[in-house]
Amino acid sequence: MSSSTLARASGERAAAPPPAAARRRGPDLRRWISPVALVLLWQLASSTGLLAEDELASPLRVLTAAVDVTLTGELPEGLAVSLGRVLVGVALGLTVGVGLGLLSGLSRWGGLLVDPPVQMLRTLPHLALVPLFILWFGVGELPKVLLVALGVLFPMYLNVHAGVRGVDPKLIEAASVSGFTPAERLRHVVLPGAMPSTLTGLRLALGVAWLSIVVAETTAADAGLGYMIMNAREFLRTDVIVVGLAVYALLGLSTDALVRRLERTVLAWRPAGPAGADR
Repeated sequence: MSSSTLARASGERAAAPPPAAARRRGPDLRRWISPVALVLLWQLASSTGLLAEDELASPLRVLTAAVDVTLTGELPEGLAVSLGRVLVGVALGLTVGVGLGLLSGLSRWGGLLVDPPVQMLRTLPHLALVPLFILWFGVGELPKVLLVALGVLFPMYLNVHAGVRGVDPKLIEAASVSGFTPAERLRHVVLPGAMPSTLTGLRLALGVAWLSIVVAETTAADAGLGYMIMNAREFLRTDVIVVGLAVYALLGLSTDALVRRLERTVLAWRPAGPAGADR
């Protein structure tokens, strides 16, 4: 086969349309099959009496309760308070976690001085610190924000540290030979190489952040989604409890979707493998 034929064949392969998974831009509606089926089964169990309403309200009753607490302003006010706490806690946890991860990952002395205490502290269940935080800081905003920050700090630290240490030394050496300054090596080699692990840490951290705020607000709070849930528990309003839990779940899914979209944008330089082609 001549070289011109090979070139023409390779050009045809390059011009071939992408597979269906790559062409698909919108959300895959097949992912909703099992959630919708579970909700329908839930409603069927409630309608037939298999599931008592005083134990778990039916989806229709939960939907009605959601409309009621929205119209009264209870849900929007609680949502705003909880979002504010999570935003502040996440910002604090990201700043400290990424900073410590870079310090311990880039510097030998940083790793020797920073990594041991962080590894010791991360083995403690941070949610168990709620009583101590209340004792030290009272029942105001600070203990709730700190609990979220701790939940964010450790996954970010571990993933940033692992990402920095996992950068191929040959790439760093090639950048040094090419005349890159230390700052340029950090910007153009180390940080891009550590970005996949860092974004994975961000997804984990945001999930823990919502878990942390649920515990914080249902333990000692006078506002927020957790406070709404605790009030509903006092009056045996399982429908309002489910509304609050559903909002927490939707917030967690929404933030995870945002990070996944960020991954597709920031990591567009990575070749799409079989595992990530249909994300």
